[in-house]
Amino acid sequence: MRVHVIHAHPVETSFNRALFDAVVASLTAAGHSVDALNLYDEQFPAVMTREERLNYHDVPGNLTPAIKPYVERLQAADAMVVVHPVWNYGYPAILKGYFDRIFVPGVSFRMEGGADRGRLVPCLTNIKKVAFVTTYGGSHLRTWVMGDPPRRIAKRWGWATFSTRPKYLALYDMNNCTPSQLSGFIDKVRGEMGRF
Repeated sequence: MRVHVIHAHPVETSFNRALFDAVVASLTAAGHSVDALNLYDEQFPAVMTREERLNYHDVPGNLTPAIKPYVERLQAADAMVVVHPVWNYGYPAILKGYFDRIFVPGVSFRMEGGADRGRLVPCLTNIKKVAFVTTYGGSHLRTWVMGDPPRRIAKRWGWATFSTRPKYLALYDMNNCTPSQLSGFIDKVRGEMGRF
């Protein structure tokens, strides 16, 4: 299976980078073909341009030269894994920008009946499995009180976009975890990716 792994953390020595490396290594060891995309290393421009927004519903005119290579990588995948931290109860800006710029009409969905009143139909039927691997600075209880927006969005958006229920592997309160808890979470991620 061809797995597109997307990473969104700017620090190469971070625990989140270690998770990304573990995901890539485990999927490769399991015999998958991995297309790893580190958004920070590639300096992905997260801000949607005025032209992109004006042409958002103009399929295929909305595929600008800047986003087309990323779209092609996504469309070539059989599965997708997103590795990211949760910051301020949300996705890092670079990852949110990736979703906004790449998951456009004609790529991730199409509108049957017109852009204004149509019915959304998923297009990324090539992607059969999705997983999110993430870390939270906040405790599980505090995040639950806030509604855990990243988990809800990942699970609901993932299901609506890919017609499959995404796996969601989360380490909460990571700043207070012991080294054995951190390594235990990496082992859990390795095991899940080995069975992906």
